[in-house]
Amino acid sequence: MKKWIMMLCFALVASLLAPQSQVDASGNFEDIGTNHRAYAEINYLVNLGYVNGVSSTHFVPSQQVTRAQAAAMLGRSLKLDGTQRATKFKDVSSGNFASGYITEMVERGIISGYPDNTFRPYKVLTRGEMAILINRAFKFGGTSVSSAATILMNKGIAQGFPDGTFGAGATIIRADFAVFLARSLNADFRVSTGDVAFNTTMYVNTPSDVLNMRSAASGTATVLTKLAHASTVAVASSENGWSHVRANGYTGYVATNYLASTKPSSVIPVDKSNLTVVIDPGHGGTDPGANGFGFLEKNVVLNIGKHMKTYYDKIPVNVKMTRTTDVKIELYDRAKYASRYGGDIFVSLHNNAFNTAANGQETFYYAKTAATNPHVAQSRALAIYLQARMQEAWDLADRGVNPFGYGNFAVLRDNTVPASLVEMGFIDNANDIKYIRDEAQRQKMAKYLVMATLDYFYHYEGRKDVLPYYTTLGGAPSRKLH
Repeated sequence: MKKWIMMLCFALVASLLAPQSQVDASGNFEDIGTNHRAYAEINYLVNLGYVNGVSSTHFVPSQQVTRAQAAAMLGRSLKLDGTQRATKFKDVSSGNFASGYITEMVERGIISGYPDNTFRPYKVLTRGEMAILINRAFKFGGTSVSSAATILMNKGIAQGFPDGTFGAGATIIRADFAVFLARSLNADFRVSTGDVAFNTTMYVNTPSDVLNMRSAASGTATVLTKLAHASTVAVASSENGWSHVRANGYTGYVATNYLASTKPSSVIPVDKSNLTVVIDPGHGGTDPGANGFGFLEKNVVLNIGKHMKTYYDKIPVNVKMTRTTDVKIELYDRAKYASRYGGDIFVSLHNNAFNTAANGQETFYYAKTAATNPHVAQSRALAIYLQARMQEAWDLADRGVNPFGYGNFAVLRDNTVPASLVEMGFIDNANDIKYIRDEAQRQKMAKYLVMATLDYFYHYEGRKDVLPYYTTLGGAPSRKLH
């Protein structure tokens, strides 16, 4: 009998947050009627797939939230990798439904374990702990229970108790956690602390002809309307890569990266300059490259290369990629790509790996002899600017710029133009992977690598015509480094 009860309890806990294909996402839970105080928020989160009911008919709003459940709900809302895996905690096995999210949340510094090497996944969460977690997850800024609670109340995310206190020591139930999470994701759910002021004017600046405005700060949320390039939007706030905006008679969210403070040309640039950059995402196809924490080098570098192309498409610089899909390109063909397509410079993208022990970023160029690639000085200058911008993008160890001694790579040695190879971090290192696995960080790296090539053209080649391109990308030239 006791064994049966334990099995039932385990099944209940696992079902609270495990993905369920048949859970009713319309909000028609028998214990959550349309008059329930959290009806709208729960319905919103269920439709996004961030929380689930215990079954298709019951949500169990009064059940207390455990640390594991909180990690899973927040992890889903942050689009983290929830794949179940081994953890460093002795009380969280790979079979735990939240093991993947717990690992990801710990790595990002959002949640932590205890000194005795436990996580205590079934410990009930308090309101104060909830406030800290939400502040860390959405980067609101609170670092103590008091400051975190104040920020949530000031933002209209949380409310205090009737006695005037926040109730930091009180346990939190599923309905309340859903309310706080929904309000963190979508300002439309927040309690009014004064009218939301959309008093900052910005402009859509996208390489395509439209930008999606979504119902929530999520790439999977419903598209409310499409905003044209160079159109005006009114911005209330920007948090966690998303801006709360009003335009076209709608209020919603857009990716902050595609907003500019100055109005761009109403015509998306099509006339390119005489500059051509060749991007070489390393490996591909049957050659996966390095791997770590479930990530393959070939996929990471292709993702960053495509983001680089997106930024180049905003400015009058031609871009060619040695590969745009998961295919293997022979090293010789990569090296000859620039001469074949009229490239001015060649940038090869890679990640490193070394038994989890090494970390940091480095850039290579070929400098043994001018008999193969004669552009030694140019390649060195390009490498210097690439390394500097990589360091600016990601706060990783600086392994420096390395010439032939470590840079005897075919794509550099056999090239016909200034060529450099960047190792953006160690994919098997616990610190470096925090940046490598993060989509926003990969997009940031792409932008900074593009600006590094502009730095090379501006400072080394003396191309003053690239100066306006920095403004389009929201940046500025580096200081002269070579």
